[in-house]
Amino acid sequence: MSEIENARSGPPVPDPLEDAPAAIVRGRSGVSLVWLIPIVALLLGGWLAAKTVAERGPTVTIEFRTATGLVAGTTKVKFKDVDIGQVTAIDVSPDLKSVIVTAELKHGSEEFLTEKTRFWVERPRVTASGVSGLETLLSGSFIAIDPVRDGKDQRRFKGLEEPPLFTTAEPGTRFTLRSPTLASLNIGAPVYYRQIQVGQVAGFSLDSDGEAVGIDVFIFAPHDRLVSTSTRFWNASGVDFSLSADGVKVDTESLMSVLI
Repeated sequence: MSEIENARSGPPVPDPLEDAPAAIVRGRSGVSLVWLIPIVALLLGGWLAAKTVAERGPTVTIEFRTATGLVAGTTKVKFKDVDIGQVTAIDVSPDLKSVIVTAELKHGSEEFLTEKTRFWVERPRVTASGVSGLETLLSGSFIAIDPVRDGKDQRRFKGLEEPPLFTTAEPGTRFTLRSPTLASLNIGAPVYYRQIQVGQVAGFSLDSDGEAVGIDVFIFAPHDRLVSTSTRFWNASGVDFSLSADGVKVDTESLMSVLI
């Protein structure tokens, strides 16, 4: 027994942990990588939302007599056959006499929305002066715009019931003639000089005193520079007959004038 005890009480066995360096405990600093993902996603979403709002175009309201051919979410707003917006809503006016069309235009259209800007619905039309809007038979009706930069900013417009014969981009000059009667003239009637068409009748209205009729004519450029204070206009009609001792004299203008 003593030999076994002496063997067990031999030199002590060294502990490997005693010579190991002491651990230094330090607290975690900074943001955990786990939180970086939602923070980046939040920042990215905020940037996209701000970018969307910044690039969002203006919203306009247009008053029309009817909404024939217009569909919210489908009908486009076009300029020179280029899509610049879309109809987002169609409502009836409070007095039930017209419809209010709301359209959202592309970013950058703000500079063209002035008090002189005009809107109208482009649809198939057949008039004495010609046929227009045939392309809408397949594509559907759309709202056309005649943008004007000059004037005060505006977001609410009254749409035209008929498309204008000439847009503001058309080179030429508009003149107003006064006549006792309208006679055979109508919108679209041609204006001739030496048998050459140099313009068209753009509109007419009765004077406020009811004594005469104001006739708006548009003379194409460069022919408009020929108009001066001594220029005279008259109604040539389509066919003129005169009977005298020399016989019957017939004077006709173009076939278009005869038809109108």
